[in-house]
Amino acid sequence: MYFVGFSSLDLMHSLCTWLVLLEDGFIQCFVRGSSKSQEHDSFLSLVPIRIVTNASQLPKELRSPSPKRQLVIGFDSEGVNLSRHGILCILQIATSDAVYIVDAISGGKDAMNACKPALESPYITKVIHDCKRDSEALYFQFGIKLHNVVDTQIAYLLLQEQEGLGQPSDDCISFIRLLADRRFCGISYLEKKEVRSHLKQDPMYWTYRPFTEQMVHAAVDDVRFLPYIHHKIMEMLNDQYMWKLAVRGALYCRCFCVTDRGFSDWPSIPSVPGDFFSNGKIPEDEILSVVDVPTGKMGCIIGKKGASILYVKQSCKAQIIIGGDRGPFNKVFIIGPTTQARKAEALLRGLLELYNGTKKSSKQPREKGQK
Repeated sequence: MYFVGFSSLDLMHSLCTWLVLLEDGFIQCFVRGSSKSQEHDSFLSLVPIRIVTNASQLPKELRSPSPKRQLVIGFDSEGVNLSRHGILCILQIATSDAVYIVDAISGGKDAMNACKPALESPYITKVIHDCKRDSEALYFQFGIKLHNVVDTQIAYLLLQEQEGLGQPSDDCISFIRLLADRRFCGISYLEKKEVRSHLKQDPMYWTYRPFTEQMVHAAVDDVRFLPYIHHKIMEMLNDQYMWKLAVRGALYCRCFCVTDRGFSDWPSIPSVPGDFFSNGKIPEDEILSVVDVPTGKMGCIIGKKGASILYVKQSCKAQIIIGGDRGPFNKVFIIGPTTQARKAEALLRGLLELYNGTKKSSKQPREKGQK
C-alpha cells in the first residue's frame, strides 16, 4: 500500500485529494474540503475508486439493471483517436458509491461486455459531456448501443435557448467551460488542459499500463461532477426542454453510428407525451437527418474559411455536425425540430447543386469568336 497526494479541482474552496492504492487494484480516494452549500457534500465525502478488469469487479446494479433501482451515473471514455476506427482504452463510471475505471486494454471484451447492460439500460441515466464519439466507439468496437443519455453539452445549449441567451458560434461548449459556469459547478479544471497537452505530445497516452497518478486523477475528475451537474440541470430546465434533452441525447448517440441499415436496430426515440407539458403546447418532433456528400465535395459545403456552413447554421435552428478528420467523411448530420432540420437539409443540398451548376457552366464549350 502507498499514498499518492495531489491537488484536486478547486471546488468552491480549497480541496485536497489523497489516493491509497491497495494490492488488489482497489484505489481509495479521500476528498476533503469545505463548502458553503450542502449540495456539494457528495463531492466532499469519501470516494472509493475501482480499477475494473473483469465483470465481478462491477456492482450488481450495473451488471443487472433493474426498474426497481433506477440510477444516475456519470459516464465518459478515453482512448486513441476515439471513433469507430480508434482504440477505446477506458470507461469511467461515477455512481453515488464509487468511481469505476473499466480497463478495456487489460480487461478486453469481457470487461466491456460486463458494462453493456448498464450502458444500454433504460433504467440507468448516463450523464456525459458530448456523447457522439463515445457512442460511435462503443457501437463499432463493442456492439454497444448507448441509451438513455443526458448530454451536458446539449443541456447547456438548451438552457441558453430557454433563457433567451443565444448559442455560442461553434454550437458547443467544452467541459472546462461548463464546469466553470456558476449555474452548474463554478469550478476551475486546469488539470484537463495539462492532460490535453500530454495527449498532443503522445496520442497513445491512454494505452499505457500501469495507470499513473495523473491518469487516474484525470479519469476520475472527468466523471465525478456529472451526477451533480445532472441535478442542477433537472432544477433549471422546464418540461419542454427536458423532453428535448432526452430526444437529442438519443439522436446524438446514434449520430456517427449510421450504417447501411440506418438506425433500425437502435431503441426508439422518445415520443412527444401529449399530457406532459404544463402549458399544453406540444413541441415539434425532433429528427436526425443525414445528407450524403459526394466524394471530394465537402469543401463546397464548408465553403471558404467555413463561410458556407456558418451561413447554414445561422439560417436555421438546428445543429449541423460534420465528422472532421475522424469521419464519417462524406456525411453531414442535422439534428433539430423537423421544419428546421429540413430547412438546413435543403440549404446544404442547394450548396451542392450550386457547386455542380458552376462546374457545368465552366465546362461549356465557348462559341467561336469568344475569348
